[in-house]
Amino acid sequence: MPSIFGEEQDRADALEIYLKKLSSKDPLSALKKTIKWDIFSADLRSFRKSLKSYDTGRPPFDPMLMFKILILQSLYNLSDEVMEFMIRDRLSFMHFLDLSLGDRVPDAKTIWFFRNELSKADIVECLFSRFKEHLESQGFMTHKGQIIDASIVESPHQRITSSEKTKIASGETPSSWSDAKTRQKDTDATWAKKNDKSYFGYKNHVNADASTKLISRYAVTTASVHDSQVFEELLDVPNAPDEVFVYADKAYHSGATSEILRGYKMNNLVLRRASRGKPLTEEEKAKNSEWSRIRSRVEHVFGIQCKQIGNMVVRVIGYTRVRASIGLRNLGYNMKRLVFLKKKGAVCSE
Repeated sequence: MPSIFGEEQDRADALEIYLKKLSSKDPLSALKKTIKWDIFSADLRSFRKSLKSYDTGRPPFDPMLMFKILILQSLYNLSDEVMEFMIRDRLSFMHFLDLSLGDRVPDAKTIWFFRNELSKADIVECLFSRFKEHLESQGFMTHKGQIIDASIVESPHQRITSSEKTKIASGETPSSWSDAKTRQKDTDATWAKKNDKSYFGYKNHVNADASTKLISRYAVTTASVHDSQVFEELLDVPNAPDEVFVYADKAYHSGATSEILRGYKMNNLVLRRASRGKPLTEEEKAKNSEWSRIRSRVEHVFGIQCKQIGNMVVRVIGYTRVRASIGLRNLGYNMKRLVFLKKKGAVCSE
């Protein structure tokens, strides 16, 4: 019987031909081929063994499959329900996940459970580090130019009364809240004001390589934490003495920051800030202008993340889950960035 492809062939052959045509244009095909997925295998297998296993029932899904699903989910900012539908609906998703039309697909609850257990086990940072090691081995992490910055990641606004806020601040749960309501309230997120606008949620603090715009380190805090409080934690201090330049905006300029960089023998290129009675000199203004051209490259990191997912709002609540969600987002960004760099033939000096 003639097929939609204009010749007699079974469904398997038709699908294979379609996927070959798709692979040349599909960005997920490039991601699938470029990333060396087996570097994550040992950590994922170890994590899977730590979960409870039962002798009865269906066998669990391959942890690599579930991990790839979470990467897809972070790149497109999809809910668990929509993710399940998209895997069944999109051949590009199935091809990326090595699934065929007849294979069993994880449902929304399975995706939620895997991500939740991954969050509680604090494995995401380990997976991020594994990929960073791979990038270093390929020469894509120079560490010589490091840009520190942070971006607010919003959470859905919470309708909480003043008395409820007081109880939450003291570490208590309001007695009027049911178990269901408690699960829906993010009591970890905090408020912050930026450019006269208030935000509710968390912060994604990153250290980006000045040459490649790859993220080498990250930290997640609530929105009210000042950027400078995690400055030292984000620094990527080289093992061997080397000339390292650290860039950051004026929010990081302080005596404490200068002392930290001096202690690590790293070059302080944090933008200078004028103080009362002590305006910037012409030389300092010129240096700020020069350093800003490099420091601004970190805006690309946050801009791409916003462009990929539409906005910076997280779909989970609670610090532990948000930390894992942002970690997966940073890891997904690095993966796509590597695809771009290799496509452009970029080679970094070690």
